[in-house]
This record gives sequence, structure tokens and C-alpha cells, in this order.
Amino acid sequence: MTDKNKISVTKEKQMKYNTVIIGGGLAGLTAGATLSKFGKKVLLLEQHHKPGGCATTFKRGDFIIEVGLHEMSGLAENSSIRDLFKMLEVDKNVQFEQVPEFYAVLSEKGDFVFPHGFKTATKALIERYPEDEKGIRKFMSLIAGIRKEGTRLPRTPLKRKLIYPLMPLLYPSLVEASRHTVGSWLDKYITNENAKLDLVAHIGYWGDDPYTLSMFYFGMPFSGFVESGGYFIKGGSQQLSNHLAAYIEQQGGTVLLGKKAEKILTENGQATGVTFRDRFNESIEPVTISCDNVVANCAIPMVPDLLDEPHASSLKQKLNTHTNSCSLLCIYLGFKGNLEPFGVKYYSNFIQGTDVKTLKDVHPNQLDDWSKRSFIFVDYGKIDAQLAPPDKSVGAICGVDYLKDWEGMSNDEYKAKKEEVAEVLLQRLEKQFPGIRESIEYYEVATPKTIQRFTSNPSGSVYGFTQSKEQSGTKRLRNNFLIPNLYFASAWTFPGGGFEGSIMAGFLAALQMNRDKIWTECDANRLVDDRIVKLLNRRAIDESKIELSFEKPKEFKYKNGQFTILNLLEPKVTELDLPYRWLPIDSSAEEDSLRFQIELDDSSFSKSCELVDIGDEAMIF
Repeated sequence: MTDKNKISVTKEKQMKYNTVIIGGGLAGLTAGATLSKFGKKVLLLEQHHKPGGCATTFKRGDFIIEVGLHEMSGLAENSSIRDLFKMLEVDKNVQFEQVPEFYAVLSEKGDFVFPHGFKTATKALIERYPEDEKGIRKFMSLIAGIRKEGTRLPRTPLKRKLIYPLMPLLYPSLVEASRHTVGSWLDKYITNENAKLDLVAHIGYWGDDPYTLSMFYFGMPFSGFVESGGYFIKGGSQQLSNHLAAYIEQQGGTVLLGKKAEKILTENGQATGVTFRDRFNESIEPVTISCDNVVANCAIPMVPDLLDEPHASSLKQKLNTHTNSCSLLCIYLGFKGNLEPFGVKYYSNFIQGTDVKTLKDVHPNQLDDWSKRSFIFVDYGKIDAQLAPPDKSVGAICGVDYLKDWEGMSNDEYKAKKEEVAEVLLQRLEKQFPGIRESIEYYEVATPKTIQRFTSNPSGSVYGFTQSKEQSGTKRLRNNFLIPNLYFASAWTFPGGGFEGSIMAGFLAALQMNRDKIWTECDANRLVDDRIVKLLNRRAIDESKIELSFEKPKEFKYKNGQFTILNLLEPKVTELDLPYRWLPIDSSAEEDSLRFQIELDDSSFSKSCELVDIGDEAMIF
């Protein structure tokens, strides 16, 4: 593509793309990358200054902090995800590290380690609960069947309707699972309450209540973890998000960060375009792009605000009976060293609440005080996560939480409660692993309010709609259920939340769009981001500081000292760092360039700033 095909965002008021994707979470990125691979001209809009949604990282001191990924399922050889990753060249650019075991349950009854592999896991469960051997084998058979049958279930409603009478014969595991919640199935086939609790220890990865969580949805990823193990992305999940965004652009598409959709335009019952504006500079006029179709990767409950009538009311009516999933509370931790000296033996450690004795106690416990609530502690140092220097490590505490518990507070009250909850959980971590607290160099609390602010998910719901029997499987919203060329792909749609679920949601939507053939010809013109500017000058201020001068982005308004994001597009050093910083602008608003002072330290960002050449590009938000 030549420069003459690139048109400024601020100049262009009307342009044509095949597809406009609203949201740069994993489903949106996967849909965009897949459609780009199919030769479609794609524009992806993401309101944040980096792609990924919950699949992102941030930098704190020496640590890269992983926002959402503990371990992902679905990476068995020849699986759909593996094949997709090969098609999109993820396998060549992103490294995956298998975690040592699925999880470990730490309790007064002694540690129970849930290993990888159906045979090994079955053996470990039966050795611990021999009286439930029959039920355990039935459980393992069921979840294996759910995954096997689920991957070959017809995708079109017509085919599913035609085979409906034969479902019990062709898909016995899916039929059985669709009739049960996790709780009802376990109560029917498992007698020992401790065995049930061990099986749902990581329920927080999918929901908060075994008696509302669909057995179908629970079984799909659970069997994936057992079959091929869980995996972490080296360097953090941002690596995957960055690759998918780059792939879209390499295939001729456009990814615009810091851009928020304001309106999905419709005409004669069809989506015809999207209007968006700059989230960081609202004084810039909105831009409208016409398109053949639209993908809503944003939370479905947010979409009515983007639509005109009658579509807005129609969607609201469809959503009236839907309930949102729980949220999460996370404490991100940076440690001064390895955690083995404190007795941390496993990668993912489940610390059960003190008042959880039976399966029926699980959900009430999620509503209890944090001094009693169950939580998970992940030690990323158990693998080559590449999140910290060799002599340090990163961890995370994670538990089910709810936005309602964080609303109606002043800023001071909110901060005080965060510290109060952190203190309780860190004390409990210290009790479990004596001495570990002295090793904490950094911690930070993210609440459901944090998740809502950064992802715009109502209620901070990380899994979209609750995965109940009524809202999972073939009953879950999917694809173009509202307007023929408006597609939905996110944790809120089929198959559901989590990394594997979101990736598959994007892929399945792209496949459906490709089959629907709602396409017209597009020219080679594409938008370019006016916030991408070139380096004009670099000079040393003293031994500890340099100054970088960049072109000023068009329509960029600011005051001296205002903080902005300086993102180096091709950093020369990337080890254990991210390519951007929030920095104060050192130049006055009247100057034609933007000047930044960079403190020289041992960070890769600092080193990249020292090595940047005149003409190298950066993005400024």
C-alpha cells in the first residue's frame, strides 16, 4: 500500500471498509484478524490506548503485571485454537508456557493437586475419594464427551433444528449436560462433599454459584484444561493482543486505539456504518465510516445506546431477562524473590474459605466477608512467565466479587476499602505461607469498579452474561440475531467468556460473516492515525536525562505540564518493559513540537529512548 492510499483520520469524513469492529478485546481482535486473512478490509476501533481488553499488561517498577490471564485452555495439538493460531501466525510470534498442574487445593484436609491428563487426574481423584470412583469416572467421561461433541455441533440453527430428534443419540453428553447445573449433576453422582468442592475449586474462572452454572459451559473449558493442560503466554497476554492487532494491519486493515464508537448507523434494516470520536481529545470532530457489516465486540448491554429505533428497543427487550455474571477482585503482587522458601509449591493455589463445608456453601461464601471468602493465589514464578527479573517474581490474588459492594463511596472511602480488603487478604496469604509478606515489593488492588472503568463491561462482568442453563450453549446469543449484518462477538455471546471462549467467539463470527457473503468491493484507501508522529530531535540534558522532540499531532490541544502517553512504535529494547509511558509535556502549547524529558534508568523504555533515531515514529495520546 502506497502513501497516497493513506488518508488522515481528521480529514476523512466518509470512507468505506468491509467491516468495522467496535472493541479490541480478544474476540474483536480474532474476528478482525480472521476477516483480514480472508481478504476483507477491516477497521477495528478500541477506546483504550492498547488492544486486548482483559488480555493486557501494565508496568510497575521492575514488574510486568498481567491483568487477566492465569492459564488458558484449548491448546491441545490439532485443536481448533491451535489451527486458528497457525492460520493467524500466532504460533510464530507468541510463545506459550504450560503450567505445571491444573490447580492445587490447599485446606486442612491436606493438599490436593489436580494434575493434567484424564488418566492421571482420574487416578488422583479416585485415590483421594475411593468411595466415589463410579461418579468420578462418570464425571471425567461426561466432560470429555462435552468437549468432543461440542466441537462438532452444527453451527447453523437450521442444521441444529434438523438433527434435534437425534440429539440424544448423536450428542449424549451435551444433552445430559444441558439438563444440569454443575451443582445438580455433582449432587446426583458424587456423594463426598469434599470431592465436590475439589472439583469446583476454580469455579471463579467461570462463575460464582455451582447451582446456577451450566454443566455444559463448565465442562467445555474444564475438559480442555484436563486434556492438554493450562498455558500462560510468555511476557503476558498483551503479546497475543499486540500480535493480532499487528496482523490486521499487515493484511491491509486498520487498528485505531483511543477511539470510541458513538453510533452504529442503520438504513432499511441494515447496518451501514459507524461514527466514532477520539476518546483522549473530544474536541476533535467525530468521523463516520461506511461499511458492509459491523462487529460489536463491546458488551452487548452497551449496544442499544449506539443504535437508533426500533433496533435499540428491540435489543433492550431481548436482554430484559438476561443476568450479568459476577466480577472479580484482584491484588497484583511483585515479590523480591522466588516464593518457594515460603512454602509455595504450586502455580495456581486455591485457598478455601473457612466456612465452606459443602457444595451449597460455595455461593454464600462468595458473598461473605473477605476474612472468610475463598480465593486463588497464582505464582507466575513457577514458570518462565517473563514478567519479572530472574531474581524477582510476580503473583496475583483473585476472588469472586461484585460491583454493588464498591458503589456509593467517595474516592477516599473507596481507597480506604481497597486497602482494608488488601490487608485482610495479605494477612491470610501470610498465614498460608509464613514469611511471604516480607517479600512483597509491590501490590495494587483492582476491583469490579476497575474492570468496569477499563473495559466498559456493565457490573464489571468479566464473563458477560451469567453462564446459566438458560444463557449457555445454543441458548446463548450469537452472531447476527438482531440485524442481518450486525454481528456480536465477545464474552457476552456464544460460547462465552475466558480466553478460549472469547477467541472462539471472534473466530466463529468471522466464519459466519464469510459464509453470509454480505460484501461489496472496497478500494485500497485506509485511514492512518494522525497521532503517529516522527522524532525531530534528541538531546542530552545531563547524565541522567534526555529530551525528545516530536512533531505535534494534528488538532492536538494541551497545556504545559499535562500528562500524555508517549508510545514508541518500534522500540529497540523490549525486555521486561512496555513501549510507552505517561509523561508530562515539557513544551508550551504555542510550540510546533512536543518535548518530553526522559529519565535515564535501566528500563528498556529508557534505553529505547536513548537509541531512537531522527524520523522514528511514536504515537501520542
